[in-house]
Amino acid sequence: MSLPRPAPGQGKWWVMGAIGITIGVALATWFGLAISVGQITWKTTAYKVVSDSEASVTFEVHRPDGRATTCTVQALDVSYGVVGTLDVPVEAGPKVAQRSATVKTTSRANTVTAKSCTQ
Repeated sequence: MSLPRPAPGQGKWWVMGAIGITIGVALATWFGLAISVGQITWKTTAYKVVSDSEASVTFEVHRPDGRATTCTVQALDVSYGVVGTLDVPVEAGPKVAQRSATVKTTSRANTVTAKSCTQ
C-alpha cells in the first residue's frame, strides 16, 4: 500500500512540519540533558535490618566534581513510615564514593535507603 502524496503546492508544508518536529525533538533532548548532566546521583547497594532498633545501609554516590556531599538515609517500616533518619557526610574526594551507615530506629525497619544527596 503506497502513501498518498500531498496535493500540489503543499509539499513545502510537509517539509516545514518535519523540520519543526526535528527541532522540537532536539530541544527536548537538550533540555533533558541540561538538567541531568553534572548532578549528584546515588544508589542504595545493600541494606540489612540488624535488630528492632538498628539497620545498616551501603550506598554509592556519584559526584561530577568530587565535592563534599551530605546524604540522607531513611529507614522505613512495613507501611513505608519513617522509623529512622541519618545524615551521612561524604567528604570531598573521588567522583564515586561508597559509604556505609547504621541508622537507629524507633521500631523494626523493613527497608533502608539513601533518600537524597546534596552539596
